Amino acid sequence: MRYWLIAVAMMWTMGTAWSQDITVSNVNLRQLPTDMGGMQVLVNFELTGENITADSPAYVFVRYSKDGGDTWQLLSREFFSMGTNDLFISGGSKNIVWWGAEETENFDPEQLQVKVRAIPMQRVAGGPFLMQSEPGQGRHMGEVLTPTSLPTCYVMRYEVTVAQYADYLNEMGKLGRGWNTRMARVERCGITQEGATPNLTYTVAEGRDRYPVIAVSWYDAVAWLQWAGLQMPTEAQWEKSSRGGAHLDGEAGAVANPMPERKYPWGDEKPNADGVFRCNQDGDGDGFEGTAPVGSFVEFNSPYDICDLAGNVSEWTRDWYTTTHHAGLDGFRVLRGGSWMAMSAGVTIITGATQFPIKESSIMGFRGIRE
Repeated sequence: MRYWLIAVAMMWTMGTAWSQDITVSNVNLRQLPTDMGGMQVLVNFELTGENITADSPAYVFVRYSKDGGDTWQLLSREFFSMGTNDLFISGGSKNIVWWGAEETENFDPEQLQVKVRAIPMQRVAGGPFLMQSEPGQGRHMGEVLTPTSLPTCYVMRYEVTVAQYADYLNEMGKLGRGWNTRMARVERCGITQEGATPNLTYTVAEGRDRYPVIAVSWYDAVAWLQWAGLQMPTEAQWEKSSRGGAHLDGEAGAVANPMPERKYPWGDEKPNADGVFRCNQDGDGDGFEGTAPVGSFVEFNSPYDICDLAGNVSEWTRDWYTTTHHAGLDGFRVLRGGSWMAMSAGVTIITGATQFPIKESSIMGFRGIRE
């Protein structure tokens, strides 16, 4: 079968400011006709990173434009050819095989462009773990730990950053949706809005790329995750990512969790025990007056090597808030992990807060998972 170039793909070379540790380069498209199944499009790219493994894979998502770059859509995994995945366990030359591209509405090979982005993930192996309380049920159970089991998932190693969110805005926020004036404060976020509808653009202040995005509502967070083809973690998924399962390599695996009841992602030591700061919390003793660049405390990651699950920003979860005292109260969503304004007791694994999903606050951010 003959290969040929059908379009010059938009080369989307991402430095560490966007992807934290992973770079995508040399993006191009090739068309492959098949005997019986119509056309395939091969999205080829180069994936570079120092630690891309089965436990630390690169999640790659593709967005494409059929009108020369005016509008963009996510290439759904449902269109991937059999055997094609979006989790890569090594660097090098890679491709995603897009099956049935010509069947998409208004498909014109001469107009087709793609953007390829990669996000570092961490594998959270399936199996049992001890959860502090039932998902979405408030905090009535105190210190009681409940056996829970979850399937394997992949969790973003870092919180969503200012650079990642601004990238989304420049593609999807031309009318202003997803941005608010709190984001313009350089000392808190640093995303400025310029121009006028329907062609608004967004710029990241110098030095703010790697800071976690803040002032995002639950709906803003969901919109970004849908843009990237990811999901918001449930409380249970978030908590297991922080504490670890009974076996860190899966159900009845070989690597037992040495501290399955730990209070913090790193263990039981308080965040500032012995003058060592293990996360970004209240005060500037940890070196930061506000939020910290993601990954600033990597030596105190969770058992799965996930960063900043304690402090920095409180993270939205998928669960509604409801308790026996508030049955039927369906206006609140649950946040986890505490923030840069929390004291030590406010950044434990069990720490949870509730907030209306429309709320935009300087202490709230998010991360995504791949189920």
